[in-house]
Amino acid sequence: MAETVLVCDDEELIRWSLCEHLQQQGYRTIEAENGKQALELVREHAPSILLLDLKMPVMDGLATLRALRESDQDLPVIVITAHGGVESAIEATRLGASGYLAKPFDLREAALAVRRALDEDKLKHEVHYLRGQASGGYAEIVGASPSMQRLFETLRRIERIDAPTVLIQGESGTGKDLVARAIHARGPRRNAPFMEIDCTSLPEPLMESELFGHERGAFTDARTTKRGLFEVAANGMIFLDEIGELPIGMQAKLLRALENRKFRRVGGVADIPLNAAIIAATNRNLRDEATAGRFREDLFFRLHVLPIEVPALRERREDIPALVHTFIERLNKTFGRSVKGTSARAMELLVNYRWPGNVRELRNVVERTIILLPGDVVEPQDLPIELRHGPSVGHAGRVFTLPTDGVDLDELERDLVRQAMERTSGNQSAAARLLGISRYSLRYRLEKMANPRSEGR
Repeated sequence: MAETVLVCDDEELIRWSLCEHLQQQGYRTIEAENGKQALELVREHAPSILLLDLKMPVMDGLATLRALRESDQDLPVIVITAHGGVESAIEATRLGASGYLAKPFDLREAALAVRRALDEDKLKHEVHYLRGQASGGYAEIVGASPSMQRLFETLRRIERIDAPTVLIQGESGTGKDLVARAIHARGPRRNAPFMEIDCTSLPEPLMESELFGHERGAFTDARTTKRGLFEVAANGMIFLDEIGELPIGMQAKLLRALENRKFRRVGGVADIPLNAAIIAATNRNLRDEATAGRFREDLFFRLHVLPIEVPALRERREDIPALVHTFIERLNKTFGRSVKGTSARAMELLVNYRWPGNVRELRNVVERTIILLPGDVVEPQDLPIELRHGPSVGHAGRVFTLPTDGVDLDELERDLVRQAMERTSGNQSAAARLLGISRYSLRYRLEKMANPRSEGR
């Protein structure tokens, strides 16, 4: 797949000359005439490199480069500057530009600069990859346990395979989204867009429009034609998170698109090729869902060509110390803290907890602890009460022992309610189900927590 060069310059002749020459060198090119347009194209097309003029109307090169870095876009950038603009070029280099070209420049010089920057970027990612391997991890995923090493081995095997569909399965909070991004980052479509959609976030009509797009006038609010993710992603990847929640009607439409490798916008009559690869993720057992009639069996088999299972955190407890260390390092940078780590007893409590919310819950606990930590080492008393006193709620046959030193029941209730709300992103119905109470009872407890003085009135 050809590498994509985004050429951003307000002079049409320069854009045309650069694009023509780079296309002759085997690159794919796209154009922008100002920084604002360039940022939109970066989000839409995920180019391999950006050639960026510093002097432009609407949004100049330095402002564009700052916006890129603030949004964590680390694609290589070569700035183009007029004679005498060396100071601006130096400032751009401080912002992470790979190099600069001074006008007037030779087209061959520009092509060499592009090749050099792309090779350096590739080398940087290879070094990052080797460091990850040396530490037992893969991409941004931390893990040295046997179950994670088996997962990483599977991911390495598919790096050179352009699989049209991948199904990632695992409990909520295990990091299925990280696996999806790793597949994209290491695969043959790495230079094409990665588009993500949560299948629980939209009702069926809006989901269809989001995926396939719609024509103007297709429905009441369709005032303009809209391209859907399948079209915008082009040759990239689309990540369908929580596909087990997709309504049956949408499942049929998705299956038809995957089978025929083409689709139509809502209200459209023209077929559009489906060139994007599909990565689907679910915390449900889709085989069981299909047997129960809640998920189409034919769609399950279409997605199940390349299944990947992400283990629960309780199945890889030996990874917890490395995960905690990684989270502390990242959170130190985020919150300007200098936490050194945990005491042995605190780590023992973290390792032995059952973690029903998996890695997401572990990260939330570490974050909450770091924010409130009075010192620079995490001690047992700094951890939430459910970690200090063992598993917190009993159901489905679990037995929980009252600690010898007792508990503060009100504090325990408040902490469990907070956990349930965090784990369900504030969804009161789902939180109530986790706690085994009615939504009314949960609302009463939330109001009591918000207004403690009102209790007993």
